[in-house]
Amino acid sequence: PPPDDPSYPSHQPSTSRFARPWFPAQPSTREGASYQSGGIPTWETAIAGGSGADEEAETQIQNQWETRYKMRVDLLAAWTYILGPVSAFCLLVMETHNDFVRFHAYQSALLTTPLILLRILASILQLPSILRTLLTVLLLSSIAFMSFRAHNDASRNGLTRFHVPFIGPIAERWLDEE
Repeated sequence: PPPDDPSYPSHQPSTSRFARPWFPAQPSTREGASYQSGGIPTWETAIAGGSGADEEAETQIQNQWETRYKMRVDLLAAWTYILGPVSAFCLLVMETHNDFVRFHAYQSALLTTPLILLRILASILQLPSILRTLLTVLLLSSIAFMSFRAHNDASRNGLTRFHVPFIGPIAERWLDEE
C-alpha cells in the first residue's frame, strides 16, 4: 500500500538499520528531479525538453547509440565487415545517423576491398595455391578479427573506435568530411 493513503493502517517503521523509507527524509540534491522519480512536473523547460531545452546537445547524445532503423549498434558495426565491401557499401547507404557504424563501414571497405582484389588477382594470375590460401586466410582472419573488435568496442568499451594502421585515420577523415 502507498504510505500516504489514509485508508490503509500505518505500519510501524522498522528499527532495522537496513530499512528504507518510502520517501527520502532529505529532499533530492538535484534541482530538476524527473516526474518519474517523484519530482514536480515542469513544462516548457530544459528539464522537460520544452522550448528551453538544448535539443542539439540532446540529439548528439542520443545519436551516439541510435541507428536509423533502431537496430543494435554493436551488431551493425560487426556486420560491416562480414560481407566485406558489399556489407560496408550497403550500410554506408542505409545507415545515415550513426557515426560509429559509418566509421566501421568505411574502414571495412578500405580494408577488405584491396584484400579481395588481391585474392582475385592471385587467382587470375594462377599464383601457387599456398599463396592463394594464405591470402584467403588473411582475408577471413582480418574480417573475423575486425568484426569481433567492432562488436566488442560497441558493447563493452563505450563506442571506442579501433583504428587499423594507415586505414583507420583515412576512414576517420572521410567520416569527418561528411
